[in-house]
Amino acid sequence: MQSSVLAFATDLLDEGADHFFGNLTDRAGVGGVTLASVYHQARDVFPHNPRQVVRYLEPGAAYFRPDPARWNGLRLRPTPSTAIGERDPFAEAAAETRRRGLKLHAWTVFLHNDRLGFEHPDCAPANAFGDRQLTDLCPANPDVRAYTTALVAEHARYGVDAIRAESLHFHGLRHGFHHERYFEQLGPVTEALLGLCFCGHCLAHATGLGVPADEVRQVVRAEIRRRLADETAAAEPAELDAIADGALAAYIDASVTTVTSLAAEAAATAASHGMRLTFMDAEGPGKGWLSGIDLPSLAKAVPQIETLGYAATPEAVREKVTAYALHGVVPDSLAVILRPMSKDCDSPENLAAKIRMLAGLGVPEVEFYNYGLMRLSSMDRIGAALG
Repeated sequence: MQSSVLAFATDLLDEGADHFFGNLTDRAGVGGVTLASVYHQARDVFPHNPRQVVRYLEPGAAYFRPDPARWNGLRLRPTPSTAIGERDPFAEAAAETRRRGLKLHAWTVFLHNDRLGFEHPDCAPANAFGDRQLTDLCPANPDVRAYTTALVAEHARYGVDAIRAESLHFHGLRHGFHHERYFEQLGPVTEALLGLCFCGHCLAHATGLGVPADEVRQVVRAEIRRRLADETAAAEPAELDAIADGALAAYIDASVTTVTSLAAEAAATAASHGMRLTFMDAEGPGKGWLSGIDLPSLAKAVPQIETLGYAATPEAVREKVTAYALHGVVPDSLAVILRPMSKDCDSPENLAAKIRMLAGLGVPEVEFYNYGLMRLSSMDRIGAALG
């Protein structure tokens, strides 16, 4: 079974290559590192970082030096983080992983990018009222799709083995921006409807598939207004496929084809450069429809899907992994991320049992979240479990 630890470039820069890679090999005993190449805004606590305990990660920043020729003529392009200065952490990691016989993966957040969303509002999703969700990029937008494939290709010059594609899909209303405020109870239906994209590109795509897209938008607008105005209405359950006489379901299905085709383009670009693309599915099996995630379609479009095995017991992890088979994703095309920290794991034996269970199911790859956010004792727990 292959193994790696997810990490930030700032971990490498702050600790130095010898200390950073020494912890990965001597403490954790893993065979690779999955280094963030583009990441979203965050504030985190780093238990063992020698320079900063609390660090802010910049919105939508890149942790490599973009090749100007690659981005010539493209509207959207990555901006290097100020934290890396004039250095190129990916070049440094590439050299070190080659020297140490480790695999290098790129952990890449594609469309959850508020830097690019605020700089290019027309590339962000638009709700039924035309309000832009500036924390994200719309996968139907041609400029976004060009950005995605160019970003994939950028990683080839670093000798990356796999690109872990996070956020390669639509997003809902929540978890988009810091200090989001919802003082009235919106209800799950209102939240779902406010998270759908009705930008010109999505409307045109759905219309081309025979969906009365503008009529759907009008119905959705009216339904949101009704639920925003009335607390009782907000609490009403509703089947989304019953709204607009089933046309809303067809509209959401159109968003599925948008995500699947973009994932297929990204995977083909990766393969043409000798890399593989892993689609990171944080939603879980059967839960990603509103995000445009259809697992049976994605299983045919990409070589691997990665899921979060965040649970306290091996049985709970098993239940989630085996559920993927019901959606056309067999275990040998899965990668699973485990957390060795105390929230999920109380001992090396607990973690070892999860790893043995995954290996028994035929899962070929396991990753551990997250180097900088865990105590060094959790790194030792990984090493003991793998050993």
